[in-house]
Amino acid sequence: MRALITGGGGQLGRDLLAALEGHDARAASRAELDVTDVGAVFEAVGSFRPDAVVHAAALTDTARCEREPDLAYEMNALGARNVAVACGRSGSAMVYVSTNEVFDGEQSTPYAEMDQARPLNAYGRSKLAGERLVRELLPQHYIARTAWLYGRGGNHFAAKVLAAAERGEVTGVVDEVATPTSTRDLAGALARLIQTGVYGVYHLTNAGQASRYEWARETLRLAGKAGVPLRPVTTAEYRVSLAAGGVAPRKPPYSVLRNLAGASLGIELRPWQEALAAYFSEPND
Repeated sequence: MRALITGGGGQLGRDLLAALEGHDARAASRAELDVTDVGAVFEAVGSFRPDAVVHAAALTDTARCEREPDLAYEMNALGARNVAVACGRSGSAMVYVSTNEVFDGEQSTPYAEMDQARPLNAYGRSKLAGERLVRELLPQHYIARTAWLYGRGGNHFAAKVLAAAERGEVTGVVDEVATPTSTRDLAGALARLIQTGVYGVYHLTNAGQASRYEWARETLRLAGKAGVPLRPVTTAEYRVSLAAGGVAPRKPPYSVLRNLAGASLGIELRPWQEALAAYFSEPND
């Protein structure tokens, strides 16, 4: 199988390249492939002619998306459009990596793939727009929603928790709940998915759920820093502190994803606690 990975310099892109070892896989970083440049995308896909393009490139800084919604739309929606059209021209399938933030968080039970998407912030709206464009433009697509990614070399929540621990105190939001997800585990699931030929929408996260506070607590424990003070705060309190220094995007209070479609194909991810423990026990390569 030939595969092209956009956003190949990011934490998920690197793990995807490793998960596709043994295949003819190429990863293009943002510097190598600007997905907002339609001509560059057509050239990259048309010259390589992959069986599948895994579109992991995105603007995921939710505060920046809120400040610059046009940029969020250009990168997350129009970038996806460019890749989808290029895939159609070359006969390639496409995996669009999307987010739990397409949901409003008003449910109290996990969101299934067919549940209605109602994003609360500019990031979620731009990613949902990307989903819709991919659906409209390319029949051979996989839309893979995930949540709270962390991996080697990323500026993710767990890394921020450890940085805050060095300063002496960590805060954790108690009323925002989703699922921490290992990019290594997600990459393995996507590598399996694109070989099934069963197109559609998928929810792929590690199993279980946690609040930001619970994720921070487990991160500190696994890092040997359980003695560092961990202060619980509400989302409202946290947004007030963020707003003092800039834009504070609204977040879905509960956005746990239910994996129905992937499980029907035998694609399931281990519990988030096991994945996080593996992250801390494996060599930092």
